[in-house]
Amino acid sequence: MELKAIGLLASSFSPLSVAAKIGVSLGIGLLVGLEREWAHKDLGVRTFAISALLGMLSALASLTFAIVCLVGVLIVIAYVNWHSVVAERAPEATTSVALVATFILGVLTGQGHLFTPIASAVVLTGMLAWKAELQRFAGGLRTEEIRSAVLLGLLAFVIYPLLPNRFVDPWRLVNPHEAWIIVVVIASIGFVNYVLLKVYGTRGIYLSGFLGGLVNSSAAAAELAGPLGEGQISADVATAALLLTVVAMFARNFLILLIFAPTAVWSASIPLVAMAVTALVIVNRARHRAGNTTAQIHLESPVSIRYVFSFAVLFLAIEIVAALGQRYLGDSGFLGISVVGGLVSSASTSAAAARLVAHRQIGTSLAGTGVVLTSLASAIINLPIIHRRARNHILSRRVAMLTGMLIVVGIAALVLSHL
Repeated sequence: MELKAIGLLASSFSPLSVAAKIGVSLGIGLLVGLEREWAHKDLGVRTFAISALLGMLSALASLTFAIVCLVGVLIVIAYVNWHSVVAERAPEATTSVALVATFILGVLTGQGHLFTPIASAVVLTGMLAWKAELQRFAGGLRTEEIRSAVLLGLLAFVIYPLLPNRFVDPWRLVNPHEAWIIVVVIASIGFVNYVLLKVYGTRGIYLSGFLGGLVNSSAAAAELAGPLGEGQISADVATAALLLTVVAMFARNFLILLIFAPTAVWSASIPLVAMAVTALVIVNRARHRAGNTTAQIHLESPVSIRYVFSFAVLFLAIEIVAALGQRYLGDSGFLGISVVGGLVSSASTSAAAARLVAHRQIGTSLAGTGVVLTSLASAIINLPIIHRRARNHILSRRVAMLTGMLIVVGIAALVLSHL
């Protein structure tokens, strides 16, 4: 019996499985440890690598032994922090917590998990490496931005589970549960882009314009056109930045389609990529002529009660009208609604197209065409906004000509993709 038990124990620790776990645990420890070594901390790459390896080995032995080893890690942390206090240095609180987390990730690796420890290690390293950016972002937070984060949590974890997961109308048009998850995801995308704008928007107007376009392309275009009218930036800089807001809008609509209707991505990818590449070539030429500037744009948080309520109502309205248009007017009715919807909100229209694909009310090719058309309409609606804000006829004509070029490229690519 004892020999049989030993044989079963040995078979559960096959060399290939153990080698993979050793490699993953060392990779996790080295990843986090290299960042700590780069930050000149007392606990560096070797300590973190050994901690992750120890966690993995202790998990192979038993859970009880893993707990004993965790106590040992805590003793090491206590000694290091005591040494820092004696030397009149600040305690290594963040590094200490990171070491404990790395040990636990090693334990998970030893238990056979892969995605969780690897993904967590990447996130952990990112949070450590982005210390300055996170501190700058947190220090610049306003009350309404904190409320936005709280509201986003309320939308996702309180309201969403309470909504009925069924059609509430006899025409099978509105499913509150499915509609609300789209509202939450779009709001989350907008909020993440807003955070990126707050953190990285000071690095130049081009990055600021792109990130602003991810949040709200029309609002970003208005903000960029304002400094031109006031003589703060040149026409070349404004042209490049304005085109980047359009490229960002293309990318955001593509992402929405990818999340909610991945099968429809291919039909929209060729025109959107063709237009984006064309715009980036023009941006690159304009940027080389004008250089960069420290100007940046400031947008309101895209997560507020007013914004979310407006987006939800607009999304439902576009979804209902688009479904009815396709149901009673055919494909041309849906495409017409896509164009009109793009003049109001291309994000809402793209999400509505994705929802209709998910319910098999329209085909993937039609949905992709609708997203391309709504993106073009959104680019067109920015032109009067730019003209009104910039009060510069030269810039208005230049942006209108370039937008027209993008429309021609997009339509040509759309036609070719359907041949």
